[in-house]
Amino acid sequence: MAHNSQLTTHDFCIHWFRRDLRLEDNAALYHALRSGCQVIPIFIFDTEILDDLKDENKPLTLDRRVVFIHKEIQKIKNELQSLGSDLLVFYGKPAEVFTSLLTTYSIKKVCTNHDYEPYANQRDETIKQLLNNYNVEFSTYKDQVIFEKGEVTKDDGLPYTVYTPYSKKWKAKLNAFYIKPYPTKKYVSNFYKTEKQQQLISLTEMGFAEDDFVFPAKTTEDYFIQQYAETRDIPGVSGTSRLGLHLRFGTISIRALVRQSLQANAEKYLNELIWREFYMQILAYFPQVVSQSFKPQYDKIPWRTNEHDFNAWCNGNTGYPIVDAGMRELNTTGFMHNRVRMIVASFLTKHLLIDWRKGEAYFAQKLLDYDLASNNGGWQWAAGSGVDAAPYFRVFNPTLQTEKFDKDLTYIRKWIPELDSFDYPKPIVEHAFARDRCLETYKKALNNMV
Repeated sequence: MAHNSQLTTHDFCIHWFRRDLRLEDNAALYHALRSGCQVIPIFIFDTEILDDLKDENKPLTLDRRVVFIHKEIQKIKNELQSLGSDLLVFYGKPAEVFTSLLTTYSIKKVCTNHDYEPYANQRDETIKQLLNNYNVEFSTYKDQVIFEKGEVTKDDGLPYTVYTPYSKKWKAKLNAFYIKPYPTKKYVSNFYKTEKQQQLISLTEMGFAEDDFVFPAKTTEDYFIQQYAETRDIPGVSGTSRLGLHLRFGTISIRALVRQSLQANAEKYLNELIWREFYMQILAYFPQVVSQSFKPQYDKIPWRTNEHDFNAWCNGNTGYPIVDAGMRELNTTGFMHNRVRMIVASFLTKHLLIDWRKGEAYFAQKLLDYDLASNNGGWQWAAGSGVDAAPYFRVFNPTLQTEKFDKDLTYIRKWIPELDSFDYPKPIVEHAFARDRCLETYKKALNNMV
């Protein structure tokens, strides 16, 4: 446990930071500060999550997402310390941390923002029951989306499983109320004034390596999102905002981004934000998609288990330049251009006939902006097994995709300097053969279901 404190006589409200790493425009923090109790902000480096990220073969694991969180936590600590308060940071299991807090402080209430992933739901249920045993209120708030499960539905109350009608309903429902910022700064005097400020636990103490990686900025200019429609599909230009990482960990407010999109009249950019919420509500209504195809019949496809082909794909050595450039960008930076994500996912599932779950797991390991709902939705879309997917016979031709989106090879040459040399591998599979094999395999598996 990272913090020891003397018993106190005040009534406290805990604000538990998770995917909302900011002090401004934070729903749960706003409600905590207005609770009438002194607010103790906390963050837990959850060992249930972190242990799964560790490389057992190395004394220290480099995971830039953990580095990013650590940096942001330090920023919040600094801000709070300048106000005479502090962020209490723990390393352990949430239930154990809260058990300790309950014996240290007179806690009346715990405020936190909704998290929608399966593990988070289980964890929050455990904490709710624990707090209930102590007659402590556990209040959660909507913060990382504009609309959550149950707020944008068909007229009969059922969830949308196709994006276009969902987005139309989403836009029709939107008004100023839903994107109004929470004025947390008004109430900062309600943070508990700590007598003694604590040092932040280091990355190495938790088994993770330090890193000086430069993360994307968390602001984007209006002109940038205005030209998003024209530039977003061109991987050779800086045409995407790269804000996914900040949205993932809540270092920026979704409300602020939607407001900016509307003010800049950036419809295409707004649509991408809606896609994010669409996949989140799919995960909320259909949690089975984590391990199963949304369309169950697609689990009948006899995927190939060719480790050689899979490793060639992972390492960017398939002999298809646009695929290889994408994978090398991912392995080097933790980012991959969105258009290229679709191409490499299609290649793995269609050209190589390898299970989308293997690709999804690899992305989950590598992507800085990894988000379970969006990652799962994107991969199932590529495989044809998800919601709103085109029929299975859509197979991206990497050569045509290159001609369309990187015809000058700007992006490809950046990541494949050996492109014109004998060092660059021949294609791992011929396109026409792969396409025919894919269509035959899919058709046979799906027809057998009829």
